[in-house]
Amino acid sequence: MPIAPSPLDPPISISDQSQETVVDQAENNKPRKNGLTRGVTEALAANMRQGWADTERHDLEPIPQAAHTARRRAALSARYPGELLVVPSGTPKVRANDTDYPFRPSSEYAHLTGDQSERAVLVLEPTADGHREAAYLQPRSDRDNGEFWLDNHGELWDGRRNSLTENERLLGLECRDLRTLDEALAAATGPVRVLRGHDAGVEAALAGRTGAERDEEFRETLAELRLVKDEFEIAELRFACEATARGFEDVMKVLATAGPTSERLIEGTFFVRARVEGNHVGYSTIAAAGPHATIMHWVRNDGQARPGELLLLDAGVETRNLYTADLTRTVPVNGTFSPLQRKIYDAVYAAQEAGIAAVKPGAAYRDFHHAAQRVLAEHLVAWGLLGDLTADEAFARGLHRRWTLAGTGHMLGLDVHDCAEARTSTYVDGTLEAGMVLTVEPGLYFQQEDLTVPEEYRGIGVRIEDDILVTESGNENLSAGLPRRADEVEAWLARLRG
Repeated sequence: MPIAPSPLDPPISISDQSQETVVDQAENNKPRKNGLTRGVTEALAANMRQGWADTERHDLEPIPQAAHTARRRAALSARYPGELLVVPSGTPKVRANDTDYPFRPSSEYAHLTGDQSERAVLVLEPTADGHREAAYLQPRSDRDNGEFWLDNHGELWDGRRNSLTENERLLGLECRDLRTLDEALAAATGPVRVLRGHDAGVEAALAGRTGAERDEEFRETLAELRLVKDEFEIAELRFACEATARGFEDVMKVLATAGPTSERLIEGTFFVRARVEGNHVGYSTIAAAGPHATIMHWVRNDGQARPGELLLLDAGVETRNLYTADLTRTVPVNGTFSPLQRKIYDAVYAAQEAGIAAVKPGAAYRDFHHAAQRVLAEHLVAWGLLGDLTADEAFARGLHRRWTLAGTGHMLGLDVHDCAEARTSTYVDGTLEAGMVLTVEPGLYFQQEDLTVPEEYRGIGVRIEDDILVTESGNENLSAGLPRRADEVEAWLARLRG
């Protein structure tokens, strides 16, 4: 990885050049303690200021979601008349020393703008009849002061940024220079709400003008705006599921039957598909083989998938517009379920069928969870794992949860656990509406050290997860392209390996 220059280091003599060394380059350029170069000559600075083609793009069309983001902002504006609303995209997060994690904007900012720029801030400034909307963005890096090549985030280091005019054409939104944001915020009057936790600089600029309770209510509103998906979002989630299904097929093709397959190879194989067809994975891939499948969020992926065991793969492609799928399949590594594996798998499949059937407009959100969990309780009782209790008694006491652990699903969208900050009354205590998308993902997990179950159960974990769209007449399984029934899974594996 190339090391960025450090133009602000103290000048040193240059024995073979007589030009004066220049050190007052772009004011944001960061010095590097152990950089190999110290400043630039006047001749080089002058040379770098000239000879560059004009790359401004004049034929840009609005991004596909621009009409939808405008409608979303209008809904937000109507919710808070007379108030200044501030939604940052966020700042890069340091991974180690001077390397950052790949940047991803806050879901709230992306939902309202369609933009993915770092350090950007959406501001809705109140007017007499609504709000004036503007996105404060970094402009092109400056060529006159050398920022474009001397700053370690300049154009020649991080790549070209859109100009403000280009972004206005793309986003259908007024775009202003980010360097004027503090002045604009200081000049704005009236009540203020800000999305906290993404940009400490923005919060500092608004210090004393916001309140934690008001900002928390603002966060809830931003989450609830995403509960019902529009046609653009549904198309994104549909594509995410299709790409994810192709990623699952990629994995099954590399899954060895004669020996172990590294969980990291499984994870990496899926990651390739996510990067080729989308932006990234929507969350850390769970490639859990054997007893690892009993761990809900196994992301270490440092084990081996061995013939005779099950592989639980929980993964999702995040699209280039940041919507993610969230799918799980549990498959026999050698291609065929053992009788016990199949018995447990069939119980989970029956529970998922019951859960999916309960997803429909007007149903209570919790209905699909209760339907799936009740089926699992019935199977656990039938297997003799809960003594002489009836299914009703076991379910009422929650005893089945020793082996089901989690809820049966969650909202899905820009976040894998979408709308998580919404009010409980509108989410888990709410009612399903057409346009909502949620996962249905029951599972059974028998831990290796669980002495309350027969030894042959221990170390077996099964989860089946699909992404379900609530429609006007019921539901649609957006991930129906992946087989679910045990016999279908076996046939699928045979075909992919054939």
